[in-house]
Amino acid sequence: MKKLFITSVFALGSLTAFAQEEQATEAVDAATETVAQEQDAFSEVALEEVPEAVTTMVETNYPGATINKAHKNEANQYKLEVSLEDGTSGALIVDEEGNAIEQ
Repeated sequence: MKKLFITSVFALGSLTAFAQEEQATEAVDAATETVAQEQDAFSEVALEEVPEAVTTMVETNYPGATINKAHKNEANQYKLEVSLEDGTSGALIVDEEGNAIEQ
């Protein structure tokens, strides 16, 4: 009787562990989809369409930097792919007034 009780406790415990793992996997998948949707919201625009306030902010904060590509979303935020003189590159997200949102 004692072995039966111990076996049932282990079985129940292992089922609970698998259920928790599945919920964690679903949460990670949902977060990944949200990030992908946010990134997909940007569409490429010509560099000439980038507001002067945005280009001035890049020139002021990153002297010698070059804007390689620009993307815009519906909230009038710009995602810029920027190269620095030392060969490093990165992405900036700024609003249409040149305020940095994410670096």
